[in-house]
Amino acid sequence: MTNKRIYNEEVIINERKEIPITERPSSLKIFIKTFGCQMNEKDSERIYGMIKDSRRALSPDEADVIILNTCAVREKPEQKIYSELGKYLKLKKSKRDIKIGVVGCVAQLKGSEILQKVDVDFVLGTSALHKINKVIEDTFKNKVVVDTSIELNIKDRFESPIYQEFYNGSRVKAYVTIQEGCNQFCTFCIVPITRGREITRPSIDIIQEVKEFISKGVKEITLIGQNVNGYGWNTPGEMSFADLLRTLNKIDGLLRIRFTTSNPRYVNDDMIQAMKECEKVCEHLHLPVQSGSNRILKKMARRYTIEEYYNIIEKIRKFIPSCSITTDIIVGFPGETDKDFEETLNMVKTIKFDDIFSFKYSIRPGTAAERFPDQIPEDVKAHRLKILQETQDRITKEIMQSYVSRVEEILVEGPAERNGEKDSTGRTRTNKVVNFEGKPQIGSLIKVKITEAYRNSLRGEIVV
Repeated sequence: MTNKRIYNEEVIINERKEIPITERPSSLKIFIKTFGCQMNEKDSERIYGMIKDSRRALSPDEADVIILNTCAVREKPEQKIYSELGKYLKLKKSKRDIKIGVVGCVAQLKGSEILQKVDVDFVLGTSALHKINKVIEDTFKNKVVVDTSIELNIKDRFESPIYQEFYNGSRVKAYVTIQEGCNQFCTFCIVPITRGREITRPSIDIIQEVKEFISKGVKEITLIGQNVNGYGWNTPGEMSFADLLRTLNKIDGLLRIRFTTSNPRYVNDDMIQAMKECEKVCEHLHLPVQSGSNRILKKMARRYTIEEYYNIIEKIRKFIPSCSITTDIIVGFPGETDKDFEETLNMVKTIKFDDIFSFKYSIRPGTAAERFPDQIPEDVKAHRLKILQETQDRITKEIMQSYVSRVEEILVEGPAERNGEKDSTGRTRTNKVVNFEGKPQIGSLIKVKITEAYRNSLRGEIVV
């Protein structure tokens, strides 16, 4: 065994001499189970595209290689991963030539600790995904590989070959990574540990990938990054996020541009102006606030006040009145009092977000908040989360109801999840799901009159 540690990095290659070597199939069948955010979804797509001589398995039963792409942002998703692995390891007992690997944020965070819990063949961190071919080859030589080393080569970090099976005319939306990592070090957040420091992808590569997607029939792209609107700030000579939007807006064949996740600290007048002037940039902004209490925001190291956040929302609604705004909120952060929680509730009632993604605080290893006193009991966190979500449900239902009788531009995405044989689905520019009867061309922009509103979707009729 060779074992090299550099700070929190780890590379282990361990031979399994007791197990007979099985030959690598000429065409590997790959099954990937993805947990977490859009960054993880994009990484899974990258893996499919990078593995040579392979095709996608529709179920783990038919796979030669099973990969779990993992999320560590909260404790619950991390726990689910070991439960999921248990199912695949049972399958491996009956079909010993299956190779099982763990990649992503939990892999980066835990490294070889995973091998102490489960008998997998490889563990590959977020920064080492470009090594996937070599790692799979090693596993078919009976080697166990753990690699959480930090890759500094930007080309390797963002390598993103398009997976042809996904983009054969049936997909009209695609993610494009423009930035990765984070330098903010919010006290609750594990991203700087699992994704590393903030790096900017060269704009020339972003533009090229967008054009490649368009050539495959994609009509809408979503720019993704941990602090997507901070694009270029730490890269001398690179364009700003606002100018990137303006540049992509000029690309022929592209119909819509979205982006997530934005950081309030990087919202400026030029970004808002670019959103307003670029007709392809959709009127939707996901802007995590996390808390409505200045005291808690300071403990979280968010580096803005709630008053500054209000000012951002006011500007956006002034210049882009139709813009929908969504956010993230954490309840039960260490030391959160009833008064702090009431301030968060009042903020939600005042701003009236289109929707929120809300979570109970969970301790993440290696973060500053892990050591904070005054951890909140689980029952208190659960109670606060229930109240918050009930409050937001009323607001969201009211906003959704306001769409009834309006005519909205919809990008047709494909068959609806229910009644897909006769119904189609798409989204408004403000990111509301709309289902409607009919089978217009996938990728086309149509007008739909909204007839019914539900908590999470709208129903409408095509306007001829």
